[in-house]
Amino acid sequence: MQDQIKVPKDRLAVIIGEKGKIKRSIESATDTTISINSKDAEVTIDSNDGLQLLVAKNIIQAIARGFNPSIANRLLKDDQFCAFIDMTDFCRNKQDLKRVKARAIGTDGKARKMLERLTNTHIVVYGKTVGIIGAVQNTDLARRAMTQLLQGAKHGNVYALIEREKRRSKE
Repeated sequence: MQDQIKVPKDRLAVIIGEKGKIKRSIESATDTTISINSKDAEVTIDSNDGLQLLVAKNIIQAIARGFNPSIANRLLKDDQFCAFIDMTDFCRNKQDLKRVKARAIGTDGKARKMLERLTNTHIVVYGKTVGIIGAVQNTDLARRAMTQLLQGAKHGNVYALIEREKRRSKE
């Protein structure tokens, strides 16, 4: 089986890693063969196992969307999941995108860090997307919270929602 992924050119070097280290580690961990076309910024993944192909694809997509390779490698675990939110769904123009991006990040990254801490996930804002990696339940909670922030909800209300949801899930 084979799959191709378009990747931003500035993230190709991160996928390859120093002397091909990251690429080799993904290949060995997922039993896949990865070939990178730098000219077209395209990554091709070959595997005999469909599940391993999907895992490798998720890791490469996570790195392409701004995650550090060490965090993206958490997707090798069965209980880890990644979700992406397209911020353009909440915008009408470029000015809106700037505003929405600022809401997602917060002053000095405070909002993003707070969401990460409260939901026990890893969050990256890169380009026009927000990426979230964590346990399935936590990722879903972080995705809902981030969506509310992007829709314009007050940060305090979103944090309170997270706390309520966490208390409810413990009961």
